Amino acid sequence: MANKEHLGDDQPVGDVPAGQAGEASQSDSAPAPGAEGKSSAPGPEAADLTVDNMLGAEQTEEAAGADSEAAADEGENPYLEDLRRLSAEYANYRKRTEANVELDKQRAKASVVLQLLSVLDDLDRAEQHGDLEEGTAFSTIAQKLRSSLERLGVESFGEKGDLFDPQVHEAIAQVPVPGTEQHTVLDVIERGYRIGDVELRPAKVAVAVGADG
Repeated sequence: MANKEHLGDDQPVGDVPAGQAGEASQSDSAPAPGAEGKSSAPGPEAADLTVDNMLGAEQTEEAAGADSEAAADEGENPYLEDLRRLSAEYANYRKRTEANVELDKQRAKASVVLQLLSVLDDLDRAEQHGDLEEGTAFSTIAQKLRSSLERLGVESFGEKGDLFDPQVHEAIAQVPVPGTEQHTVLDVIERGYRIGDVELRPAKVAVAVGADG
């Protein structure tokens, strides 16, 4: 008996009996309240729904809303029609300006060429009388002068047999010709000349008319 009591006296004070130790270990390993729900695995719907998907869906809705608002603004914007009208007016103004610049160039050339028309008339008369024989110096000079004026855009009009047009012809004389149904150019007294849209002078012609007047 003494031995049993001695052994009991030697047992360490901090030691816990075996039964109590088991209960303590079980209480330590038990999960804390609410921890069971937190540690549970996410369901299938939560696994499929990611942050990127959420952001993508939100951006798509915003983009659709922005497109619809832009379309509504375009239909209701009162300044859009004004902008289109101003653009059309500017395009027309630019065309008119370019046309006026070209017309001014033609008029400047016409003011110079107008002084040379009498020289061209003399060349035409000399040619009709056979004074401009091919190969002569006079003929060569006449060809060079006419070529230079053509490069400047000078055009001559008025030929025998043309229908009489009071817009471009000036009737110097009317000659009754039997069988004439329409007024035609019978003879060209002086050729007419133009540069582009600028008429230097009309053609002076004799007009063939019907014999009965």
